[in-house]
Amino acid sequence: MQRFLDAEPLTAAAFAPFGAVIEARDETSVPINQGYTTRFHALATAETGADGQAILSLFRARPRPPQLAMLERHPLGTQAFVPLGGRPWLVVVASAPSGDACRAFLASGDQGVQYAVGTWHHPLLAVEPQDFLVVDRAGPGENLEKAALPEPVTLRW
Repeated sequence: MQRFLDAEPLTAAAFAPFGAVIEARDETSVPINQGYTTRFHALATAETGADGQAILSLFRARPRPPQLAMLERHPLGTQAFVPLGGRPWLVVVASAPSGDACRAFLASGDQGVQYAVGTWHHPLLAVEPQDFLVVDRAGPGENLEKAALPEPVTLRW
């Protein structure tokens, strides 16, 4: 029997148990630079633990098959993904490493996410080739845990 996971629209309320949605919202806007720039302030806060530091990376993602077979999590820090190409992408998170616990979200090209510390998630899922700005943790300690799903799940969007 094939198991399917349908993606739902990404909203701050739906994603709240797993972290934060990163998007430009009027309530976070502040005019700066003599009014020529709008700053969307403090959309997320990087958590790195006592010995870590926040780093910025660029990930160049390619589409992958919609078959989910594993999840990962980062127990020592948050991890944020912000698309740079303006294209939709997919986010899969879970309360535990099992297909029944997974939720999928279809993010618009102007929405990013920040996974809370220890949140199970699937590695980056681009719908089309696209670059992502990633805010991550560097430092001592093991900050990656992987788990195979008991049975594969097919993602639909």
